[in-house]
Amino acid sequence: MILGLTGRNASGKGEVAAFLVKGGFEYSSLSDELRDGLRARSAGTSRDELIAEGRRVRHEEGLDSLARRVTKRFTHGLNQVVDSIRNPEEVKFLRTLSDFYLVAVEAPVDVRFQRALARARPGDPVDVAAFGEAEARELQSSDPAAQQLVATISLADYTIVNDGNIPDLQDKVRNIFRTASGRMRRLTWDEYFMAIAEVVSTRANCAKRRVAAVVVRDHRIVSTGYNGTPRGTRNCNEGGCARCLDLAPSGSGLSDCLCSHAEENAIVQAAYHGVSLRGATLYCTFQPCILCTKMIVNAGIAEVIFRTAYPLPEAAGHLFREAGVNVRSILS
Repeated sequence: MILGLTGRNASGKGEVAAFLVKGGFEYSSLSDELRDGLRARSAGTSRDELIAEGRRVRHEEGLDSLARRVTKRFTHGLNQVVDSIRNPEEVKFLRTLSDFYLVAVEAPVDVRFQRALARARPGDPVDVAAFGEAEARELQSSDPAAQQLVATISLADYTIVNDGNIPDLQDKVRNIFRTASGRMRRLTWDEYFMAIAEVVSTRANCAKRRVAAVVVRDHRIVSTGYNGTPRGTRNCNEGGCARCLDLAPSGSGLSDCLCSHAEENAIVQAAYHGVSLRGATLYCTFQPCILCTKMIVNAGIAEVIFRTAYPLPEAAGHLFREAGVNVRSILS
């Protein structure tokens, strides 16, 4: 899960982020990204300097560049909290990632002013009027690279009104986390096993194409296979199959091809280890050929799910139908 935080100055985004970090989230801040850049140039890090630096970075590197920067440092498998999101393009990029939700943190202006005074950051306004003027410059601008808080806040999936005490704020954060957890998307079984087949295909040694098959029973993998030359022989891509390396037209010279197909290897590997495939499901990155179709039927496999179709003869489909093997195509 990725929870992005946006909101006006001193609304309490830092408190929300700190609570999430204690709960196991990894922390990133777009403002910290700007601070690091300014410090590297021995420049000041006042609020006005941060705003100017953000505008410069977005102009030079792209409106979503700060979000792109921090996501490169995410630790895979950890929940993430991304603080200080202030431009709609940053939100747009983060929405391309799985399970991203934007949280807007709000509080009355007088409460926020008192909080700003208490934290006493360099360059922060020291009276309510100046605080309001500074904030107005951040809310919206004709420059798309500037801070666009009004537009960004309007994109929020959840809003927290932080006008109480810390325990009250934490309860609101917990409720959002629980709700967002219920919305997290899991892969379907078909997506899951097809994704595994894609990884298996990276072991293929055929010079013409990479294909893989995964055989599953009761949602458990019982065999895998990828295409390439037989066990103990020279790999196809290393010169083991002259037909493939000669760039023979697809479908021609098949009697000279030394590569075993992915489905064939998955079935043979099961036999090699004494595993029955009766009633199993076979996931394959490409549609099975007529030879593999016959092997699938004879192995007792009940269902075939493939991603990419081949222009195969009708005989393959006829065999599957006559044998009662369910065949369907999905996108991976």
